[in-house]
Amino acid sequence: MGRLAGKNILVTGGSSGIGLATAQEFDREGARVAICGLNEETLKAANETLGAGSLAVRTDVSNLPDLDTMFATIKQEFGHLDGVFVNAGHSEFMLFEDVTEQSFDKVVAVDFKGVYFTIQKALPLLRQGSSVIITSSVGARKGWPTTSTVSACKAAVSHLARILSAELLDRGIRVNTLSPGPTDTAMFSRFAGEEQGEAVKDILRTNNPSKRLAEPVEIAKLAVYLASDDSAYVVGADFLIDGGVTAISGVGA
Repeated sequence: MGRLAGKNILVTGGSSGIGLATAQEFDREGARVAICGLNEETLKAANETLGAGSLAVRTDVSNLPDLDTMFATIKQEFGHLDGVFVNAGHSEFMLFEDVTEQSFDKVVAVDFKGVYFTIQKALPLLRQGSSVIITSSVGARKGWPTTSTVSACKAAVSHLARILSAELLDRGIRVNTLSPGPTDTAMFSRFAGEEQGEAVKDILRTNNPSKRLAEPVEIAKLAVYLASDDSAYVVGADFLIDGGVTAISGVGA
């Protein structure tokens, strides 16, 4: 019996990267998993890596009718939820003076609005003892250039988790955040050109005390703990998993 046996858990942004790795770990630990994403093809391929009874629903988390449809489908198929890994995100990297209204609106729509309303609309399905886990970022604590929109949103959801913890504790629902450092995912393909993405990864490796990027499965294993009853006393916490980049200064290295 796995640590998540008998639990139904939704993973948003579950078709790639940290979301897919986490969905797979939840599945290995005995959970019945629902995933959502935007790309039908990658969503179908991701679902095929999960066990029988898993569910994949194409959903734009920034679109409230899409969220309503997704949760109606989950209610019909699962009946209830015991956890939500709120992971769907959108990143664009540009200097503050170059950010357009269109870019700003897209990032905020997915990274803050999407998180906010995913949790709100999940509430009727969440049972006593449920766990809500939000993917934040080390960027919420670091002043990295070109991340003014995404890092500000991550800081917002980190604080949102504390507020929701206070509001939902009487219902037995715990809310916590995971704050990964640089992780080797497809996010880096969003830089202009493959070479630039690889160059950014090289810089992040060099400047990380651990001299590497995280693998998605490393983040997923921490998510398993937060989704399980092992973490029943963990409420409103933010878990850094960043190779030491926040805690250890590079000065004098």
